[in-house]
This record gives sequence, structure tokens and C-alpha cells, in this order.
Amino acid sequence: MRKLILQMQMSVDGFVGANEEHPWQLWEWGDDSAWDEALKRDFNAVFAGIDTILLSRKMAQEGYLAHWSNAAKKFPRDPFYAFAQRVVDARKVVLSDKLEQSVWERTTVASGNLPREVDALKAGEGGDMAVFGGAGFAAALIAAGLVDEFQLFINPAVLGAGRRIFDQGGFQTLRLLGSKVYACGMVVNRYAPIS
Repeated sequence: MRKLILQMQMSVDGFVGANEEHPWQLWEWGDDSAWDEALKRDFNAVFAGIDTILLSRKMAQEGYLAHWSNAAKKFPRDPFYAFAQRVVDARKVVLSDKLEQSVWERTTVASGNLPREVDALKAGEGGDMAVFGGAGFAAALIAAGLVDEFQLFINPAVLGAGRRIFDQGGFQTLRLLGSKVYACGMVVNRYAPIS
């Protein structure tokens, strides 16, 4: 069975988004990145096993797919941006009750019934699936018990307040799959839920 991997950037104090404009992420998804080479390499390695990306309607409409398609065209020979081409090539599924059809390439729309749709995708053929946010979508997937692996990219910043993803799901114990510290200050923690 395929697994659903949730990958999120997070502050040290557990927020995935700031209430105010703070440059808190080591990479804000623009052309400039403070990520070190080992982190870039490991980030791309995750994409090697992923063939489906789940997106919220909001994330799709706000330009996630266009952004990474443009990055793939802009940096075709940069090994760091290999993941951008994987985003373009992967199957994308937008879970939404508000959209009837997709306007994006290699993208389908499925109903917003998260458990039914995600379970059907997990039972299908292929590699693992990934989701990268937004905060509300990630929180809904967590609350429904659909995430098989958490990959939390902990940035060296404390926000004090902001958006969280674990508030809706209630108590849950996790098993540490791995933790890696990078020279740029990022720590990536990987967890799986304990059934």
C-alpha cells in the first residue's frame, strides 16, 4: 500500500505559518536559498519515490503548480531544482468539493471527502504520495488520521504565534523514523503514527 507523506516547514515552536511578515524560513521558495548542499540533496531524494501530490484547492489556485513549473523551466540543469520537474511530471490530485474539473496539466479533481479519496489513492498502484500544505489542509488530513509519515523541516526560528497543523487531531503518539541536522541550521525530523 502506498503511504501519504506530509512534508512541512515549521518553526522551533511548532508553527507552520507566521501571523506577521517575518523572514523565518531558510528558503521562502524563491530563487535564493540558505539550504546547504546536503539538505538540497536529501530533499530531492524524497521526490524520487513520490509519484502523486495531493493539493488543496486553495494551494492549487494560489499558483503552486505554476510556480514549480516555472522553476523547472528556469533551472533545467540545476540539480537542486530536479524536484521541480518531478512536481511537473507527477500526478496531482486536488481534493475539493468546490471545483468540478481541473484546469491544470496532469491534475485531477476528487471530492473533498478526505478519508474516502485518500484511502482509495493509497490502495492504488504506484509510489508514495506527498502533501506540502497548506496549514488547513494538512490539519484536516492529520485530524482524519490519513498521514503515514510526517517530515517536519524545523527552521531555526521562533515565531511566538501563528498557524499550527496539530490542533485538530487530538492526542497522538509518534515513532521517530529519523532525525538529521544540517549545517544551515535546519533539522528534519521524520515520524510515523503509532497505530
